[in-house]
Amino acid sequence: MEQHRMHRPNDGPRRGVPSSPPLPAQARRRPAGERRPAPGARHLPNPRLTGLGSGLFCLAAMFLLGCLDELLFGASLAAYGVLFLPVCVLTALWVRAGDVVSAPVVAPIAFAVGLLPVTEGGGGLPGRLMGLVTGLATQAGWLYGGTLAATVIVLLRRVRWVRRRRRRG
Repeated sequence: MEQHRMHRPNDGPRRGVPSSPPLPAQARRRPAGERRPAPGARHLPNPRLTGLGSGLFCLAAMFLLGCLDELLFGASLAAYGVLFLPVCVLTALWVRAGDVVSAPVVAPIAFAVGLLPVTEGGGGLPGRLMGLVTGLATQAGWLYGGTLAATVIVLLRRVRWVRRRRRRG
């Protein structure tokens, strides 16, 4: 079955058609509700990740932080737990509104993946798995805390998004 592609109209100037001169700065208007940046202010990055993108970001960040924790702190589980909290917050803030529910789901998975380089386990795969289970059990407070932080941020964003849609419609 053939699928038809939808083409977006080209909003740029066409060949052979003279373009209109740019409007002066006073004549340009901002859409309602858009804020004007403060002069000289620096903006923090505000990416909007898809559900998959936020999952990959969280997984990669936790794995890299786990490796960094292994190198710098000698596999300190407390340091790993502290590093987990900002990753959860950033994941919940950077996921786009339509995929916002994925952030609290991805956080515990990323915690477990990041524990792999941190946990100590002798005896090959069974020892490594036992170290992972022990790490998950002993660091449950950090795991629940980061997941709760992501959930609260997601709920607040979702409520704000729903209210904004109701006001428009």
